[in-house]
Amino acid sequence: MLMSNPWPAVVFRTVAGGAFLAVFGLATGVPWLVLLAGAALLVHQLVQVYRLERWLRTSRRRHPPRGRGLWGHVLDGLDRQQNRQRARRLRLVGLLRRFREGANAMPDGTIVLSAAGEMQWWNRLASRYLGLQWPLDRGQRIANLIRHPDFAAYLTARDWTAAVKIPSPQDPRRTLEIRIVPYGDHQQMLLARDVSELHRLETMRRDFVGNVSHELRTPLTVLQGMSEQLGEMESLDAEDLQRPLALMDQQIGRMTRLVDDLLLLSRLETERPVVDRAALDMPRLLDEAVEEARALSGGQHGISVTADESLSIEGDEDEIRSALSNLLSNAVKYTAAGGRIDVRWFVAEGAACLAVADTGRGIPAHHIPRLTERFYRVDAGRAARDGGTGLGLAIVKHVLSRHGARLEITSEMGVGSTFTALFPIASRVSPAPDATVS
Repeated sequence: MLMSNPWPAVVFRTVAGGAFLAVFGLATGVPWLVLLAGAALLVHQLVQVYRLERWLRTSRRRHPPRGRGLWGHVLDGLDRQQNRQRARRLRLVGLLRRFREGANAMPDGTIVLSAAGEMQWWNRLASRYLGLQWPLDRGQRIANLIRHPDFAAYLTARDWTAAVKIPSPQDPRRTLEIRIVPYGDHQQMLLARDVSELHRLETMRRDFVGNVSHELRTPLTVLQGMSEQLGEMESLDAEDLQRPLALMDQQIGRMTRLVDDLLLLSRLETERPVVDRAALDMPRLLDEAVEEARALSGGQHGISVTADESLSIEGDEDEIRSALSNLLSNAVKYTAAGGRIDVRWFVAEGAACLAVADTGRGIPAHHIPRLTERFYRVDAGRAARDGGTGLGLAIVKHVLSRHGARLEITSEMGVGSTFTALFPIASRVSPAPDATVS
């Protein structure tokens, strides 16, 4: 809003007043009235200056003191100017608040760096990923707080078109992808993204390719060797063929199981779960799976079943049978002769639970999170000797996931392991009789 110019009116009143006093003084013979009027005007100006200076120096009031005439225009102008400045500050504060809210909502850790690499501001994710403390670390050089060699090399190379992956200083299990983006007047923005899941999937993919190649190469090598051996024989007697044919049959069976498990796993991952599911006769499925496990054990293990016969779930019978078979076959393979395997089907905290406990040698704690990965083995040599495909627990995990269930694994070295499938939705098919034990 433009202000009107007060000076023409002020000059006119001053000149007119002075002229009137001069004429009046000359006419009455008292010219000192002009001096008196000038002194009074000077005192008035000093009073107004004093009020303004005192307000600027000591007053906490937002508005300046009121005045008349020229001073009224000056003080009103200061008030308007101050209101504009205040409105501008409020807008800037609002913009800054929205910027910080937006930065805190970003899925990446964000750090604003100066041209010298000093940290000026960062969001909450950056604090979580990199362990920064506000305002203690403000002004620190980023290179002094993140000392990983790969990050130091990234800063030295200054190739901001690339990114670097390092473990989080706060949690070595978390993998961060860090990228620096130049912007503004020689400023930089550091973006830290959590790529732990992508890194894990990439590791699993590499392991899968390597492992499946190894699994297929081993029986193929045996078959190739037997084929060459047979080709070099001058005479093919039934006795000479017995061992090579047995080995070839064994390896063909191993490859068949591997291909079948890969196909099953692919189907579980790609096909949608069946919508219309029937209640399953879990005691019958358990009895069938236990009989298969006893046949696999050959009488070397004690296998018992405790089942709540009234407890049931809805699901795909073939998929649940596959999961049961894999859990029990794993228990048999990794439990020494003379050990025990206990199978329980019961309710706990409203969930249907299937627990398979063995007295094997146990699993080291650092292996447990990766047991359901494809081809992941705690003891690769023993698993190969036992003829496993390395896909059993991966199949169990996917079957349970398709049924809204999850797998919990507990183990103690030298004591044994327990694999528990928890189905959150259970039903009763009849009044609960006493649990059966076989």
